[in-house]
Amino acid sequence: MMDYQNFFTSALDRLQAERRYRVFADIERLAGRYPQAIWHSPEGPRPITVWCSNDYLAMGQNRDVTRAMVETAWRLGTGSGGTRNISGNSHPIVELEAELADLHGKEAALVFTSGYVSNQTGISTLARLIPNCLILSDALNHNSMIEGVRQSGCDKAIFRHNDLAHLEELLQAAGSRPKLIVFESVYSMDGDVAPIHAICDLAERYGAMTYIDEVHAVGMYGPRGGGIAERQGAMHRIDVIEGTMAKAFGVMGGYLTGTKAVMDAIRSFAPGFIFSTALPPAVAAAAMASIRHLKSSSTERQQQQRQAARTKAVLSGAGLPVLDTPTHIVPVMVGDAEACKAASDRLLEKHGIYIQPINYPTVPRGTERLRITPGPFHSNAHIDALAAALVEVWTALKLPLEPKVQAAE
Repeated sequence: MMDYQNFFTSALDRLQAERRYRVFADIERLAGRYPQAIWHSPEGPRPITVWCSNDYLAMGQNRDVTRAMVETAWRLGTGSGGTRNISGNSHPIVELEAELADLHGKEAALVFTSGYVSNQTGISTLARLIPNCLILSDALNHNSMIEGVRQSGCDKAIFRHNDLAHLEELLQAAGSRPKLIVFESVYSMDGDVAPIHAICDLAERYGAMTYIDEVHAVGMYGPRGGGIAERQGAMHRIDVIEGTMAKAFGVMGGYLTGTKAVMDAIRSFAPGFIFSTALPPAVAAAAMASIRHLKSSSTERQQQQRQAARTKAVLSGAGLPVLDTPTHIVPVMVGDAEACKAASDRLLEKHGIYIQPINYPTVPRGTERLRITPGPFHSNAHIDALAAALVEVWTALKLPLEPKVQAAE
């Protein structure tokens, strides 16, 4: 008799052997006290400090945002009632899409259940609607973009990360056929930034359409939180801007923005939109409140940038192997999957500091790391405690430290 269970246990055993099996901590966030949280450890509840959340600006606990969610749920209920094709558009989603289109200076927007879905279904649908389309994709694009490219069934060419010469070479080789360039603004593991204007220059020169993923930048950069493209004055040059409401905006859901024709085409042809239950009205209302707040307030961004800069300086000053980045992402390099997991475990169990290990396939083997994301409510005391804990962990695990540099206050 066929032993089906063995297929699954064998696959899990392989993950364990490769030190890639993922363990998720049972964490209870505390609104009003973030980055403090409760870890439900095997020995019972323990207070911890969270250092790896993508709720970059702590908008998930902002009172305007939580109030909008609660009040809308009381008025309209908790669910959306189904797909928008079946249940129609809830009014909060209509308002949210108008808010998003305005954020990016586009004619229209389309909301999805997650940023993964908006990338996966957006790229695949766009490319399928363009006859003989060639997709040119950055080598470090997120898995959601890779899946969108794969599911399109179109020809693809991968250009070396942020390598403009290689991109131009591929564009030249493509000739006059339709082309779609897909790339990110902030790459979430290395924390580097795309040369947006230069990519748009090449797109215009060779007749390509552009698609940018701004999920790690929206809310974080630009005068109104429109992302790196807004900060660089490039939003008008990009055909489709994709983003999320689940990171700096502190809620959930993904979205696309562009011309009315492009958004309507995706709305009409994308299975991931047509057959997915819509976001609940309360979630849409909370996201809209967060976006409106960050359009007019730079306080959260400025405080976050100050604390991110201080974190980098203090950790580097302690001799920790911090990857230099121009963004809010602070990778501390380990370079070994087992050591990375051990470092994460020791930080949590001994120091009450939660930083999830980042291993393959999220990053290449040999580049395993702890990915730290300082927020506006990480105090100087939090930063100093983090540095001391990391040094203790590095020493206990005999991980290499670097020559100390002077930390700036």
